[in-house]
Amino acid sequence: MSNAGKPDLLRIARQFRGLQQGEAAQALGLSQAMLSRIENYLSPFSADLVDRAAAVFRVPHTFFLQEDRVLGAPVSVHPMWRKKTAVAARDIDQIVAELNMRVMHMRRLLRAVEIEAPYSVPSLPVEDYEGDVEKIAALVRAQWQLPSGPIANLTSTLEAAGIVIAHSDMAGSSVDGVTFSAPGLPSLIVLNINQPADRMRFTLAHELGHLVMHRAQPTPLMENEANDFASFFLMPTRDIRPYFTRRVDLRLLAELKPVWRASMASLLMRARSLSLLTPNQERYLWQQFSAARIRQAEPPELELSREPPTSLLDVMQAHVQRLGYSISDLADLLHIHPQELGSLYGLNATVQNKGPHLRLVK
Repeated sequence: MSNAGKPDLLRIARQFRGLQQGEAAQALGLSQAMLSRIENYLSPFSADLVDRAAAVFRVPHTFFLQEDRVLGAPVSVHPMWRKKTAVAARDIDQIVAELNMRVMHMRRLLRAVEIEAPYSVPSLPVEDYEGDVEKIAALVRAQWQLPSGPIANLTSTLEAAGIVIAHSDMAGSSVDGVTFSAPGLPSLIVLNINQPADRMRFTLAHELGHLVMHRAQPTPLMENEANDFASFFLMPTRDIRPYFTRRVDLRLLAELKPVWRASMASLLMRARSLSLLTPNQERYLWQQFSAARIRQAEPPELELSREPPTSLLDVMQAHVQRLGYSISDLADLLHIHPQELGSLYGLNATVQNKGPHLRLVK
């Protein structure tokens, strides 16, 4: 293997650390013009610069010698609060860099340990169903043999379909979730950990909607379609309608939140979609939301517990517990420093492997 680095990975390391080109160039002792030339394959990424970059970006020098293809931004990047439409380019760069890091890690981890999924993610393009998102959501629940009513743990449900889920602070941005698919690997959904647990569930169902319905080019309707899918998937019409047998008010919404593990706002919008509210009733309820500041944060006593993802952590634990890797060995495999295993994946030296849905690859 050549000691010269791969320029794409120089850019990924820089963006992963949240540095713009000028800041990184100064830290590396280069002009911005020279760093730009290197990142664009116009000047060599020499061995001595590899060592400097490893120190500046806090990665092993082997990180820059990998042969992985670097992937571009996915279509599923959207604001945490739906009314916001702008996310800084710097934040997007950092998120995409993290996604590439995670995909490279998945590729290495899954060479020796395979995730066995009892279900698969169906491909049901929305155009093939004439825009009937409710039907698509019902078909997914049927194919996965989900019981009627609320889904107790949405994260484990998607992991049973082979989807890898991760939590991240998303560079401190307003992006609430991202779906990333790389050839030959399970689909990856990364959720913004700064969301409330109920919103994380909605975001996860939203991202599932993208995976199921949107495999082609993005469309102006895809975000609304994914929102509709999430609502129908989490709260099917036939199952939730009986819960709205009395007048819809804040008390009822608060009572239903822990049952359906959905936000009060989502439940209110579901009631509206079922035509259970007049415009005046809906307007009055939103006014109550504002007066009680529920729009900003729902009552803390109704806060739901998070659903931690386990599949990728189980794969890493299998390397440690069943394949004899040390934490240092695992970090070497992924071309990161050991402390990143904790910050990225929550892995520590005392993990215990669960592994019933894993298979060692021979």
